[in-house]
Amino acid sequence: MSSSYVPPRVWQHEAPSGGTFASINRPTAGARHTQALPVGVHPLQLYSLGTPNGAKVTILLEELLARGHAGAEYDAWLIRIGEGEQFSSGFVEINPNSKIPALVDHSQTPPLRVFESGSILLYLAEKFGEFLPETLPERTEVLNWLFWQMGSAPFVGGGFGHFYVYAPDKLEYPINRYAMETKRQLDVLNRQLAERRYVAGEYSIADMAIWPWYGALVLGELYGAAEFLGVQEYPHVQRWAAEIAARPAVQRGRKVNRTWGDPAGQVAERHSAADLD
Repeated sequence: MSSSYVPPRVWQHEAPSGGTFASINRPTAGARHTQALPVGVHPLQLYSLGTPNGAKVTILLEELLARGHAGAEYDAWLIRIGEGEQFSSGFVEINPNSKIPALVDHSQTPPLRVFESGSILLYLAEKFGEFLPETLPERTEVLNWLFWQMGSAPFVGGGFGHFYVYAPDKLEYPINRYAMETKRQLDVLNRQLAERRYVAGEYSIADMAIWPWYGALVLGELYGAAEFLGVQEYPHVQRWAAEIAARPAVQRGRKVNRTWGDPAGQVAERHSAADLD
């Protein structure tokens, strides 16, 4: 296989590379415009979008509310990443990496920022004492799978999803490369779920982290790639995905800030439970 591209000795950012996010991608960090973030009435303020990474957190928050934790009430503010709202001065102040989701807990003095979806899940699970076992072996197994998701899903999203859906040109090599890796990861999950109802034993933040990526993928709700990836080869993942999708709290959590590829079903923001009815 030949290539016409020869990398220069020193890479320079000279022109947009094309694709869905070309207009906002830059090789530098930091704020690009000044704008404060809104603050609602609840202690927990979430700034996010209903992508798989954003859905992890709203699913957990809705599961906590379903278990009676009134302190988990939250205001969800929509961050339109396609329009660059994650580069506002207010957002960069709570997440220097300019990625959703980001959370501020105003029940702490001073208010405490939490960013990276895995960190937010762990923070909330510890704060409310739910969905994270207390015994060291069981807790470690949940964290094994939580961090597995954090390390693996970029190959699915930034790798497979990017080249299969968002890249300006369909290129065989990267699509094949990341399709192979995505299928390998699905096989990892399928083998694990062949012996367990949930990924780490009991329903936990590991399932909430993994489901929006891999569950949605095998249910045909991510990248339109179910047939291409042959998801029927992973029956245990499909069983697990369908069971979690049927949970009322999961269904509510998926509605929050959901404008991503689903304009007909979007809920722009959540400030009370009635917003999800």
